[in-house]
Amino acid sequence: MNYNLKHYAYIGDAVWEIFIRKLVINKTSVQEKMHKMTTKYVCASFQAEIINKIIDNLTEDELNIQKRGRNLKISINKKNNPAIHSLATSFEVLLGYLYLKKNERYIEILNIIKPYLEELN
Repeated sequence: MNYNLKHYAYIGDAVWEIFIRKLVINKTSVQEKMHKMTTKYVCASFQAEIINKIIDNLTEDELNIQKRGRNLKISINKKNNPAIHSLATSFEVLLGYLYLKKNERYIEILNIIKPYLEELN
């Protein structure tokens, strides 16, 4: 199957949310707390922040995918910051790419990210 950047972003968004939700359910079973903890990490601002923190850990190939994802044309709400959304999209593209094409590396990247997930550790 040939995937494009939008496919990677779509899958990356989903696997990131599942990853976070899995960590959250290991911390609490209180619905309100689960929602609050999840939304803290499954949002554009956190994704933009995390891509900047892990950028030095990426290979040349991964940086190329991330940069292409950052330049992907996406529609966003006028209230949202386009720069933040571009970085968040680049994070989702990277995760989707790794999940679909290089699953071992996907797991390595998630392990690099885990220390930044303060309340979920």
